[in-house]
Amino acid sequence: MSALKGATAPIYFGSFLVTPQVFHTTPLTFALVNLKPILPGHVLISPRRVVPRVSDLTPAETSDLFLTVRRVGRMVERVYGGSSLNIAVQDGVDAGQSVAHVHAHIIPRRAADLDHRGGTDAVYDMLDGEEGDVGKALGEVDGEREKRGFPAVDNEARKPRSLEEMVAEAEMLAREMEKEPVD
Repeated sequence: MSALKGATAPIYFGSFLVTPQVFHTTPLTFALVNLKPILPGHVLISPRRVVPRVSDLTPAETSDLFLTVRRVGRMVERVYGGSSLNIAVQDGVDAGQSVAHVHAHIIPRRAADLDHRGGTDAVYDMLDGEEGDVGKALGEVDGEREKRGFPAVDNEARKPRSLEEMVAEAEMLAREMEKEPVD
């Protein structure tokens, strides 16, 4: 099962096989839907090569990653009716990185979308808390995040999505990426 037409090679996010969640690829980068999006349209962009830190990227990977962030960002803002974007890279475990594979979060934003959580900047607590902990949601050993000094956040209302839900969103976003001009 794959959202990309003709995708045959497996794609990994860290050690996790995520091929069905991928909706866009370049020779050096891929974009995937999020298991537990903070807001609708929250996606991740990652280099194909598994490296933990931005400083580990080659110049070509760095350029491709951020050109992909720009292109995918335009698309999710359009598709999800955003008026702005949060683009975040947690570069290393002490910065809140939950999977040791460089990735950028792209989150479409609207006016007052997080007022119920304390306002615009609540997204940063959500990224740093359990809600943004992709590694734990994908099966990291319980307690590892807390051992690294990150407190658990009440997250009862946020459940991981099913593979079917993620594949459906990835297929829709793949179609939308076809409409997006190439830079």
